[in-house]
Amino acid sequence: MSTATWTAAGHDSCAADSARVMFRRALTLVLMTLLVPGSAQLVMGSTRVGRLAVRIWLAVLVSVALLMAMAFFNRGTVFTLATSPTFLWVARAGVTILGAGWALLFLDAWRLGSPLDLRRTHRLVMTGLSSAMCVVTAGSLFFSAHLMAVQQDFMATVFGSNVVSLADAGRYNVLLLGGDSGDGRVGLRPDSLSVASIDAETGRTVLVGLPRNLADVPFPEGSVMHEQFPHGFDCEGCYLNGVNTWAEDHKELFPGVKEPGMTATKQAIEEATGLRINYYAMVNLAGFESLVDAVGGVRIHVPEDVPIGGIGAPVTGYVKAGTRVLDGKETLWFARSRVANNDYSRMARQKCVMSAMLQQLDPRTVAFNVQQIAASSKQMLSTDLPRSELDTFMELALQARAAKVSAVSIVPPAIDTYDPDYDKVRRMVDKTIARSESSAAAGDGSARRKRLAAKPDKARAAAVNATKDLSSVC
Repeated sequence: MSTATWTAAGHDSCAADSARVMFRRALTLVLMTLLVPGSAQLVMGSTRVGRLAVRIWLAVLVSVALLMAMAFFNRGTVFTLATSPTFLWVARAGVTILGAGWALLFLDAWRLGSPLDLRRTHRLVMTGLSSAMCVVTAGSLFFSAHLMAVQQDFMATVFGSNVVSLADAGRYNVLLLGGDSGDGRVGLRPDSLSVASIDAETGRTVLVGLPRNLADVPFPEGSVMHEQFPHGFDCEGCYLNGVNTWAEDHKELFPGVKEPGMTATKQAIEEATGLRINYYAMVNLAGFESLVDAVGGVRIHVPEDVPIGGIGAPVTGYVKAGTRVLDGKETLWFARSRVANNDYSRMARQKCVMSAMLQQLDPRTVAFNVQQIAASSKQMLSTDLPRSELDTFMELALQARAAKVSAVSIVPPAIDTYDPDYDKVRRMVDKTIARSESSAAAGDGSARRKRLAAKPDKARAAAVNATKDLSSVC
């Protein structure tokens, strides 16, 4: 082999080695920017920019570590931050700036790798890798900022009240209503009415179910409704679920009251149960279906086939019996259907839905579906719970997941809904709350469900409507 040939071969070998070294260097700079933003600039670029970026990165890591420590030792502080509009605004701005800055660091790392001096294949690889890193890192941060904006908008839309109500006798009493203002309905008549009485220390909850056809509901003396109905809500066809509509139709009697229908309904339930209502939450069933779909469905034990449709419309299908995950439509009809039985059975199924969602909606599920949950919740939820109290109720909800939920329903045979004894109603509520505060474990839930599965619908409904542990009978 000639000297010229040897020289050319050696030159090609050196060029190849040099190209591999340059490629590895360019690749290393991009990976350094991924792991420690600013480190590539410290090595080969502007050390001033590199030091600033590394310090910011370390500050972010320390902040995340502190938040994780707070989440472990003091969840309330994290909940407060997560529901604070000011904190969310600052965090959103910060995350957006971090995303843009990180993308610029990747571009600069690509530049420092001298892409024009790389071989064509290596240049294409580095361009693609750098672009992918920009999209993945900056895109993730921009999406996080978007979720924070969604959270801000949701809280501003739904939790607009500023009136804080303190716990009464160590309990928060929240009125839960389910209504349907769809086509063919005059006003919004709540078809589902319950009070969640929550222990302010332990989160242990009692669900008090009130039938929509409860007659002659009383009102507190001195109220507008008491002046109109001193002997209870005793007009023709007037039941508990009609209080809201009646008051809304006579707004002139409630000067200065923003929501006369809800005010009157709360007063009626307070007088009937003896519980002072702190807040209310109205769920419009038109949005409930999308909420269940947003969280991936709810696992529920369906004791028997439940018709979809009926009551003025044809039955179009059935929610099949069995223990399985129901989608939004199935869950909605499981909770609202009454074509095959009565209101009291429907009340029992609604309690089972509440219990299932309480047990299954963990923080991880909510975090991964926050955008869908916020969108559906804005459609379906109205409440007077102030934003400043969200952290308290989020903490209580997590505590309630580990506790047994008791239930008492104002239904026959204990109470004749068309001629109710309200003194007895209040005694039933007091007794259930006292039992909840001192009761022990209620035994294996699956075994109780199997025993109840063989009983008639009325027996199952009775067990759910009066229980120390909803999860053991649902």
